[in-house]
Amino acid sequence: MKSKQYVKDLKEKSVAQLNEELVAAKKELFNLRFQNATNQLDNTSRIKEVRKNIARIQTIITAKAAE
Repeated sequence: MKSKQYVKDLKEKSVAQLNEELVAAKKELFNLRFQNATNQLDNTSRIKEVRKNIARIQTIITAKAAE
């Protein structure tokens, strides 16, 4: 249910806003991987969640470009 609301919010944003969100998500993923490598990460499932969010953002950007 939570992801459906997230996708709905993404679809309402412009391509520029989606690109900003994509950059932020990639930075977050980098930081999470860095924390995981140094054994400082408590919630390892967050990596999977961020990766899926990146894929969702990229999918919506592609769909908007095809319109």
